[in-house]
Amino acid sequence: MDKIKELTQRILDIREARDWKQFHNAKDLSLSLVLEAAEVMEHFQWKNQEEIEKYIITDKEHIGEELADVLYWVLLMSNDLDINILEALERKIVKIEEKYPVEKARGSHAKYNQL
Repeated sequence: MDKIKELTQRILDIREARDWKQFHNAKDLSLSLVLEAAEVMEHFQWKNQEEIEKYIITDKEHIGEELADVLYWVLLMSNDLDINILEALERKIVKIEEKYPVEKARGSHAKYNQL
């Protein structure tokens, strides 16, 4: 948790120093999050599995930068909405475990209501 708090504070410091908070409403933060997620997807668009495997090896740093951009917006948005993102993730994991019990879901890509 300390690392999440530290990273969030650094993001907040960046925003404060540049007076960007005025632009950061929930709508625009969520749009930025989705746009960055789309940039992750661009790395894999139009590639077959073999090309993806090679690309991951040669472009892992670029993919990591895009994933970091996604995390940046997640941390900023969760801060601004006063959501403890680690607690929210823990609750979500519990829900996933309940919806997808191992004995039903193992090896299946079916949605929980079709298991």
